[in-house]
Amino acid sequence: MLVAMSDSENGQRGQGHPGEVLTVSYERLRHSEDAAELSRLARQPLPDRADQAAFSRATALLEAVAGNLHTPVEDRVFLAETMPFPNILVKLSQDPDPQVRRAVAANKDDKNWLAGLLTKDSDGGVRAAALTNPMTSWKMRLEGAQNGDTDPETLDFLAQLGISVEPDAPGVLATMVRRAVAVNPSTAAGTIERLKSDPEAHVAKAAASRG
Repeated sequence: MLVAMSDSENGQRGQGHPGEVLTVSYERLRHSEDAAELSRLARQPLPDRADQAAFSRATALLEAVAGNLHTPVEDRVFLAETMPFPNILVKLSQDPDPQVRRAVAANKDDKNWLAGLLTKDSDGGVRAAALTNPMTSWKMRLEGAQNGDTDPETLDFLAQLGISVEPDAPGVLATMVRRAVAVNPSTAAGTIERLKSDPEAHVAKAAASRG
């Protein structure tokens, strides 16, 4: 990453200008139309965390790269899949391309509030990825299980919480989610059939009431 090097080295590599301060570098990258440079910066390894100043600068500049729509979409997806840093993931969560937002929604380094926000995304694939992310809060999972717009595959996943998926999950919360799936009109027949044998009687009863 450019910040692991001296300013002169940065200039030689085309990654920065000698003596360029962080705010100037950030704005330059945020408005750059050089897709090749942006792609290279997106893929470069970060400096060692031991060099705190260089590491902090690198992650700040990656935010500019991530938020620039001239960065190729495959590189924005790469960052969304691999970055653990909230500032970068938040930037990518606002990307107009749903591929990028889906990758953020599935990232297990998401903060729970960010994963929760993406459960309300306009794209169904983004919502599904967020609802199946273990970082998503139980409140948002329950809302997803209650939502008739949630797709059957995601509802089937939620119907397994506390049993075959996350078996050590809090029992009361997982049961609430499974029961919500049982009464959701969008739940597939196969999922309802399985829930009829749920170990919690009130979940099984709710599923049985569906016929």
